[in-house]
Amino acid sequence: MTISVRLSDEFVKNTYKFIKVKEYDGIDIKSLDDVEVPTDETNLIFSSAKRIYEIVDKPFKGLKIRQSNKIPMARGLGSSSACLVGGLMGANALLGSPLSKEELINLSAAIEGHPDNTTPAILGGLVTCAVNHGKVYSVSVPVDGHTKFVALIPPETLKTSHARSVLPQSVSRDNAVFNLSRAALMTASLFSGKLENLKIATDDMLHQPFRLGLIKGADTAFRVAYDVGAYGVYISGAGSTVMAIVDNDDETFAEKIGLELKKNGIFNWTVTELRTDSIGARAETGLNMEE
Repeated sequence: MTISVRLSDEFVKNTYKFIKVKEYDGIDIKSLDDVEVPTDETNLIFSSAKRIYEIVDKPFKGLKIRQSNKIPMARGLGSSSACLVGGLMGANALLGSPLSKEELINLSAAIEGHPDNTTPAILGGLVTCAVNHGKVYSVSVPVDGHTKFVALIPPETLKTSHARSVLPQSVSRDNAVFNLSRAALMTASLFSGKLENLKIATDDMLHQPFRLGLIKGADTAFRVAYDVGAYGVYISGAGSTVMAIVDNDDETFAEKIGLELKKNGIFNWTVTELRTDSIGARAETGLNMEE
């Protein structure tokens, strides 16, 4: 039996990961596009799937894996979380779904070290989550339909470990209060459609001021995105992608921002229009492994 898992992390349309897994005597891993991926036990899909077999105490001989890789790696878009969740959900489906969605959410957060990317990948929608004693508490709500997201993706990668290394070890009370209020405003505004709040809600004092300098051209990308009509702009994850929140009816934003980036000397950035996925990761059976 072949299990196919579609993973889009927060977003869908051109930026998603699609994997196919099948029980196999050994390791057979191939990329379905031109992205190089590990083809041994270090492949995150493979190692995550193996974890499910170990947890439910089932014999594990190996897997055949085919994966597409439209989520760019090391760009703050959750590619590693998509691989992790894909491996867990694929193996769980192959075994007849012995683990519930809640158990998969808790397990993926434990492996990743936090639920920030894995829980949205599983649930879809606008997700707020926290961990307490190993259990993930989460809420997923729809994102207001008047918004879409435009990813401004530099050619340069940014490793999360490096992005974390530039952050201060402690923060002031004022900065903590600043970010807590913005986080609450961001969630409420995206859910309710109070989009005029997003410029304030996407402001940040805890990581963006320290990471902007790691992303060549990011400060210019922020400025021109607002100039051509973005509601809000922020660094996606740890970077290097800059994300703009845009009116859903603005059909020219992607073209305009691409031109403005070039006018400001920023070339080779990929501009990708995205829309939110309210369903999350899903598994299905019966598809051809090689397609």
